Amino acid sequence: MSDRIESGHPDSNRGDHAAPVIPPSIELAWGLRDRVKRGPKPALTLDRIVAAGIKVALTEGIGALSMARVASELGVGTMSLYRYVSAKDELLALMVDAALAPPPPLGTGDQGWRSGLTRWAIGVRDAYRRHPWSLRVPISAPPLGPNNVGWLEQALRTLKDTPLSEQEKLSCILLLSGFVRSDATLTADFAAGAAGAAGAGGDPARPRYGTVLSYLIDAGDFPALHQAIASGALDDDDDINAEFEFGLERILDGIEALIRET
Repeated sequence: MSDRIESGHPDSNRGDHAAPVIPPSIELAWGLRDRVKRGPKPALTLDRIVAAGIKVALTEGIGALSMARVASELGVGTMSLYRYVSAKDELLALMVDAALAPPPPLGTGDQGWRSGLTRWAIGVRDAYRRHPWSLRVPISAPPLGPNNVGWLEQALRTLKDTPLSEQEKLSCILLLSGFVRSDATLTADFAAGAAGAAGAGGDPARPRYGTVLSYLIDAGDFPALHQAIASGALDDDDDINAEFEFGLERILDGIEALIRET
C-alpha cells in the first residue's frame, strides 16, 4: 500500500493567489488531504498520534515528549510517525490545538459582545487548566489548527455588531488572549510550586506573601508597599479566580470605552 498523501481538495475556490506552503499535517487536520484509498485502512492516524502525545504530556510532562516516546506509546517505530508529522514542533502545535478543543456554540438570544467575550475567555482559560502542559509550548507563529481558528472566528463573531474596525477587533482579541494565557501560566506555576514543595516534604501551606515581606522591608523605605501589607491586600489569595475576574472586567471596560469612542 502506498504511504503517499495526496491533496483531497482543489484550490479553485481559494482565490487566484499561489497556494502557501502549509505542513501536510496541518492540511490533514483540516481535512484538506486524504490518504490514497487503496488497501486496508491504516492502523495509525494523525488523531491517534496527537492523542498519544497529549497522554504523554499529561502523565509525564511536556519535557518527556519526543517522537520516540510517542511512537513507543503507540507501539510503532519512530519513522512511522514521520509519515504524518515532519517534526516534534509540528506535533506540539497539533497537540495544543487538540487540547483547546472546538469552541462551544455561541449562545442564543440577546447576548451582547461583553458576555460573549466573557464566555470566550473563560472557555480558553478552562482549556489551559485541563492541559497546563500546553502553556509550556512556545508560540512561534500564529496558530493554524482548526480549533484555534474556530475560537478566533467565534471571538470575531462576538464583536461583529460593534463599530470597531477589523484591525481593532483582532487587537482586542489578542489583548484578551494574552491576558488569559498569562493568568493561566501564573496559576499553573503556583500550583506546580505548591506540589513541588509538598513532594519534597515541605509545608504546602507556605507563609503568605505579605507576611514574608513585612519581615523584609522597612516602612520608611517602602511606604506604599507597607500600606498595602497593612491592609491585608497582599495576603488576600484565597480565591484564585478573583484576580482573573478583576483583570477580565478591566480589559472589557477598556474595549467598551473604545467602542463608545468609535
